[in-house]
Amino acid sequence: MSDPHKFCQSFFQYNRNKTLAVNVGDVTIGGESPVRVQSMTTTNTLDTEATAEQSLKIAEAGGQIVRITTQGRREALNLKNIKEVLSRKGCNVPLVADVHFNPSAAEIAATLIEKVRINPGNFTGGAKKFREFEAGGPEDQAGLQQIREKLVPFLKLCKEHGTAIRIGTNHGSLSDRIMSKYGDTPEGMVESCMEYLRICREEDFNDIVLSIKASNTRVMVHTVRLLVAAMHREEMSFPLHLGVTEAGSGEDGRLKSAVGIGALLADGIGDTIRVSLTEPPENEIPVAQKLVKHFVKRSGHAPIPEVSPKHYSPLSYQKRQTHSVLNVGGENATVVVADIRDQEIPEKVEEMPEFVLCNATQMDAIPDKWDGVLRIVSRDEIPGLSDRRVVPLFNASDNWVDFEGPAVVSVSFSDLDISFVTRMKQKEDVVLLLHSNHENPLAEQRAFFLEMQNQKVTHPVIIWRESGDADAENFQITSAADTGILFLDGYGDGICLKAPNQDVGITLSTSFGILQASRVRFSKTEYISCPGCGRTLFDLQATTEKVRARTAHLKGLKIAVMGCIVNGIGEMADADYGYVGAGRGRISLFRNRELIRKNIPEKDAVQQLVDLIKEYGDWREPVE
Repeated sequence: MSDPHKFCQSFFQYNRNKTLAVNVGDVTIGGESPVRVQSMTTTNTLDTEATAEQSLKIAEAGGQIVRITTQGRREALNLKNIKEVLSRKGCNVPLVADVHFNPSAAEIAATLIEKVRINPGNFTGGAKKFREFEAGGPEDQAGLQQIREKLVPFLKLCKEHGTAIRIGTNHGSLSDRIMSKYGDTPEGMVESCMEYLRICREEDFNDIVLSIKASNTRVMVHTVRLLVAAMHREEMSFPLHLGVTEAGSGEDGRLKSAVGIGALLADGIGDTIRVSLTEPPENEIPVAQKLVKHFVKRSGHAPIPEVSPKHYSPLSYQKRQTHSVLNVGGENATVVVADIRDQEIPEKVEEMPEFVLCNATQMDAIPDKWDGVLRIVSRDEIPGLSDRRVVPLFNASDNWVDFEGPAVVSVSFSDLDISFVTRMKQKEDVVLLLHSNHENPLAEQRAFFLEMQNQKVTHPVIIWRESGDADAENFQITSAADTGILFLDGYGDGICLKAPNQDVGITLSTSFGILQASRVRFSKTEYISCPGCGRTLFDLQATTEKVRARTAHLKGLKIAVMGCIVNGIGEMADADYGYVGAGRGRISLFRNRELIRKNIPEKDAVQQLVDLIKEYGDWREPVE
């Protein structure tokens, strides 16, 4: 990678990034090892049997590493007991201590288990005071010295005991020093991590895994790319742990994780992953395994012709400039197209698409409720074009230039030659339906968009993907992983998923879910909910469902449900409202990161959250 801003070996050929190998017990992360999957316990760490039992469930599900909350010295000391119970049960899965605010707990853990996670934002300096620091000034330098004084003894202890560390930076938990210089930005997150790495290099300590996480997939992906580029500039190659924090549960959590993690795995970035779901932790493992398996199959694929990436903006979001055709492109919202060809048409769907791609024989069977939905039908099937709601679909090789009126043209990267570009410049009112039969479809479709930019062609593009998956979860995960990356990078004016083995309702909910996870269109309430851990003082899964039951109709609103305050305020940076654990049986409510109501009894908190939303004018009654 000669370009100092480049974050992967190729934009068009799948290759794993080259990283150092780090041993965590008997498991190697990075190097030539496969991508490892892991999870985290949600039990009280002082409950030895419960934590060991949950660790065992994670391992039996296929988790190769287990992380455990380690709030203080007592929890750190109890890791030894947990490990002994696991060993008696024949389980030698490596354990990771998750430490916040307590370097002494990290030091104890380093002598007992295989790996310790520390967060640069709160490993030193204590609680946030939101003080201002002058870059390079005396206080800034003193802060750096304080990091060194805490970190170096810890590194020596880890080296002595063969313990690996994870330097894990989270969006929203940056130190006052970093916040005052960079704000809560990707650049600040990267520098927070690099400060620690430079000290590690000076101390010749290399058993390091890195992570930079956020609940916002766009922030998460761009920041990890920035980190890889920054390491490259300073000749570092440490392995990376990937995850979208507070992804939520169910379909939404899976789609959000697949979009964020998949966008990085697609470019060969990532050596271990954790899918954070507000569900039992063993549920996370199959989702992670499906993501890893999806990209392993890309290795050694047929080459894709390289295209100049001079207009590509992978380190910050820039929407590709397009002109509007019908209601696609330009300033229009990203559209959803239902491909129902040869499938049963659902009478009712949760969210109505803007277009339906169908056969002419299906026209009369389309429900009356779909009356406002435009029909895309093959030009060969509708020579008369008597219905004003019908838009003709042409193949790339057809004569669509002479057609009067808007048209949709099915196209692939191989069609994008000089002749096709010339014809597009002759006809403005064309929407492109982009498909790919390549083994690495997202890379080929990326090449298409880059060439469109290079040719200064601004026609809107709908991304089309077909899946033969019979398993609904696998269909959703792989679809999100293959399309989300394009929307995160500002490409695509619409999405169309074809899945003959899935109900059309599932393909539609998946389409809307991918757009929401990619942050280009919000069609329902978004929940930023953490998976829980030993710090959580209430039933997070049950509470999240209670909040969802009362607020799921508030389309476009973002609500965070956080188990504790450790990363709560920061991780819910994008949330309009926050429900955060403040102590046993006590909840605090936030609006736009501002504490509004403190220490509410848990039994009253959901209703008070509803009252708060009403108070600020964001409530509307559900429609029956």
